[in-house]
Amino acid sequence: MSILENADIENWIAKENLEEVLEPELPIIDPHHHLWDLRRNSGMGFRQEVYLCEEISRDIADSGHNVVQTVFAQCGAFYRADGPEEMRCIGETEFVHGIAAMSRSNLYGPTRLCTGIFSTADLRLGAATETVLEAHLQASTNFRGIRSAFPSDLNQNFLTGFALLEKYNLSYDNWSPDFSRLPRLADLANRFPGVTVIVNHLGGRIDPNASDDEVCAWRNAIDAVAACPNTVMKLGGAQMRVGEWEPPYHMHQAEQPWSSDRFLETLLPYYQYAMEAFGPERCMFESNFPVDKDCISYRTLWNLFKKIARELGLSDSEKTAVFSATAASAYRLQAP
Repeated sequence: MSILENADIENWIAKENLEEVLEPELPIIDPHHHLWDLRRNSGMGFRQEVYLCEEISRDIADSGHNVVQTVFAQCGAFYRADGPEEMRCIGETEFVHGIAAMSRSNLYGPTRLCTGIFSTADLRLGAATETVLEAHLQASTNFRGIRSAFPSDLNQNFLTGFALLEKYNLSYDNWSPDFSRLPRLADLANRFPGVTVIVNHLGGRIDPNASDDEVCAWRNAIDAVAACPNTVMKLGGAQMRVGEWEPPYHMHQAEQPWSSDRFLETLLPYYQYAMEAFGPERCMFESNFPVDKDCISYRTLWNLFKKIARELGLSDSEKTAVFSATAASAYRLQAP
């Protein structure tokens, strides 16, 4: 059933020239997507206002790619409307656990949605964060970690809360459009070598028209965080708007969606640099849907990733890493 609030983005995506699916049998774990209903909270600005079990299942099925599992990414969805403020985020994990149960019924297709879940917790609570993490773990056996910002001074309260991630074997995802904070994220990763620190979306806002100085600064920031052996990079999110800023391939800027070849020509240097800095065994391709759907279809996005792998000459084992094995390791999932 079509949803009125999704009509604009669906009509724009339908204008694309449908590509042949590359390597349709290659198993994929999509380690980063959101689910939400923004009809009563449309201030986030994303064009796909409703993205729930049916919508993501349809995108995956229509793509023709072999997506076997997914990981839900924190986005503030369905927080509790009551109770202590620090506990309201548990509603997100409760909601996503229900989506995982719906998916496991096979009524929406063979893909197992949300076998991994990361939500959030305010680590500035220090030792009191433990109650929040335990509640997430009780809400879903699929809970794997959190995503949050971190204070510039890495104060003791935050560090005490962060230490609990290691105690409970939980991962830490982080993203900000400002890549200049990555050296400080490296400091945090080095303090806690037992915590898997996952850098989202190539480390920051990706502007295909960035100056040479900005690209150089981004590369230096990538090098700083890649030097930590417990960090992992998510290769994706380059196809997204950030606040009011929109890239040239956004649906508000382009008459129709770009082809995977045009994206490859435009964005390959960023993907290549990050993959060479971290190594394929510490990289994973991500959809970041439906955020990136403002710019690209699910089919074309995974075609782009497969073309990147081919362009960089990845071996079979390296391809397995970037399409599924790194995600399975980072989020403790059963590898396909």
